[in-house]
Amino acid sequence: MLFTVGRAFSIEAKQQKANSKAKFDAARAGQYILALCMNSEPHVAVVGATGAVGVEMIKTLEKHNFPVGKLTLLASARSVGKKLKFRGEEIPVQELTKSAFEGIDIALFSAGGSISKEFAPVAAQAGSVVIDNSSAFRMDNQVPLVIPEINGGDVKWHKGIIANPNCTTAVTLMALYPLHQAFSVKRIFAASYQAVSGTGAKAIEELKRQVEQIVKGHSVTKEVYPHQIAFNVLPHVDSFLQDGYTKEEMKMQNEGRKIMHHPTFRASVTCVRVPVYRAHSVAVNAEFEKPVTVESARAVLERAPGLRVIDEPAKNAYPLPLYQAEQADCAVGRLRRDCALDNGLAFWVSGDQLLKGAALNAVQIAEELLKSNSGVQDTEPARGIPSVAAGR
Repeated sequence: MLFTVGRAFSIEAKQQKANSKAKFDAARAGQYILALCMNSEPHVAVVGATGAVGVEMIKTLEKHNFPVGKLTLLASARSVGKKLKFRGEEIPVQELTKSAFEGIDIALFSAGGSISKEFAPVAAQAGSVVIDNSSAFRMDNQVPLVIPEINGGDVKWHKGIIANPNCTTAVTLMALYPLHQAFSVKRIFAASYQAVSGTGAKAIEELKRQVEQIVKGHSVTKEVYPHQIAFNVLPHVDSFLQDGYTKEEMKMQNEGRKIMHHPTFRASVTCVRVPVYRAHSVAVNAEFEKPVTVESARAVLERAPGLRVIDEPAKNAYPLPLYQAEQADCAVGRLRRDCALDNGLAFWVSGDQLLKGAALNAVQIAEELLKSNSGVQDTEPARGIPSVAAGR
């Protein structure tokens, strides 16, 4: 099984509570310590394997040649018997139960927050390292929240569960964090343009169905969203809070602070669902402590890992969700000095939220786990981005 030294020695004797972090029986410490040098080809499970993100997790494991020794696919009882392809082999889906995690080294979860809260601690207790795509553990102080290009080193202090960030946060920070390293971000104002696949497979089908209904002159039916999504935009992603923001909108600030290790970071965000099948985009107005020019910002962004600069407006070249779909890298463009903020920069970033916002990031976290266990130290490439003086 796959564990870090820190985790092996952080074992506690208390039985975990249902909603607590994974804690381990001290009697099993020897087993875990012994496992430190074992299994370079881990047994991997995908929980929620038949969902939109689960399917992408399976594809990404294969595309990245992740050294899977064995792959187990877990989902609800209604999906049992379905088969999904991995490396040319048809793998049957098994039912997710609390006994399903014995012998599993890494469990990639993407089945929703309630499933994660119920089963992730059970998986961790069984010895798996959980990489969870839901919001269930992101703000838990005992759980690392990781984007490998930014804070990959944080995987080393996990206690059995590692959280994947919100998709919009992940796409935004791929461009914002390198700029923060160079110019020290204070705050951002942002508006997201979020594809329906962020809601799930049923939302994709709803958009397809509504487009067809409208084209044929039929009445529009809706099941997933409170309003028609086809040929419309909804300024409503996730549930509303008492202050008028939605939960999704507050994730940018809360998760951004944790991932960037920047406790004073502020973000005012409006999240909007748009009739796009795949890839989220975000318009960002950022204010920095240090002076920033378009030229110095571009120099930083061009060196950032996992990010492409597409910024030739005279040639109509800028990031488009249509072309970012199924692309591993995010893209940034429309760079310009913000005329309303001191030391301000405006930009547009787009990325596939099923990949960097979910499945790809989860697999990259698993890769960081392997690096951590093999002693490889280069886990934070983005931290090497130098500060760039304005005007250069």
